[in-house]
Amino acid sequence: MKVSEFNYELPEELIAQTPIEKRDESRLMVLDRSKQTIEHKTFKDIIDYLEPGDCLVRNNTKVIPARIYGKKETGAKVEFLLLKNMEGDIWETIVRPGNKLHVGTKVIFGDGLLIAEILEIMPGGTRKVKFSYNGIFNEILDKIGLMPLPPYIHEELKDNDRYQTVYAKYNGSAAAPTAGLHFTPELLKKIEEKGVKIANVTLHVGIGTFRPVKEENVENHEMHTEHFYIKQEDVQKINETKRQEKRVIAVGTTSCRVLETIADENGLVKETEADTSIFIYPGYQFKCLDGLITNFHLPQSTLLMLVSALAGKDYILQAYHEAVKEKYRFFSFGDAMFIQ
Repeated sequence: MKVSEFNYELPEELIAQTPIEKRDESRLMVLDRSKQTIEHKTFKDIIDYLEPGDCLVRNNTKVIPARIYGKKETGAKVEFLLLKNMEGDIWETIVRPGNKLHVGTKVIFGDGLLIAEILEIMPGGTRKVKFSYNGIFNEILDKIGLMPLPPYIHEELKDNDRYQTVYAKYNGSAAAPTAGLHFTPELLKKIEEKGVKIANVTLHVGIGTFRPVKEENVENHEMHTEHFYIKQEDVQKINETKRQEKRVIAVGTTSCRVLETIADENGLVKETEADTSIFIYPGYQFKCLDGLITNFHLPQSTLLMLVSALAGKDYILQAYHEAVKEKYRFFSFGDAMFIQ
């Protein structure tokens, strides 16, 4: 299977640069896999497609302001992007300019609020970095850090909370689980009142989520790993839904990847903390997932391959062509799709 088979033409003006004013007023394209239909709705209409007994599974990770700017002791300017907390105050980090940051180099951020020392150059050119500071690390990041917006967003984000889901809880992501950005507390309350269960997983989204597929053959692509966990109370909700033969619907590809990583052949899950590098592309047999709420993804990306695995490549590409024609907004701050 060739990567080029997952291409589509996207005019640049359809890449959403800013969030829509009201989260749940973004557009919603509804795909019905059995009828092969395409409907155009508003996101808050999602409630009409959810049934009592269904279970929505959402990712409650929180994006940290992981982009920080500092200076070497020589005064040279440096940019860090925190990727992954390895242990304690040691992080895997992308550094720019990379060729100037050798082992032992120290970098000062926020007039000395945070000091970093390069411990090791890792495979792929990232750095293992140890931070020292007084106080609480996340509070210092809140003061000096910027949200690590994707490379295709060129506008400045006026409100950091808009690159955060309303249910974000656990710090650790370098990118938002963007399908969840459309939900409001009011909409979630109405969904629960309808009898839909809401379960959480936590997967810390890495910057690898934006990494292009460089192999010509899809099967040769090596997926990045991301850390996740799921608690027993959420496991129970998901398994109860499967046993009652109701639908498990993932909010976003990150929730989907957790479910499919941990599900057994009957679609049942168990309490787990691990790393996942699952790569879902056409031919994959879903074990747990019955539906997916997701945004519109980049051409030739692993996420476009994932939705093609669920709904069929031709049907997905047809839907994407229609989204372009109807001027949907694409990518992180864009509109949504519900595959049922």
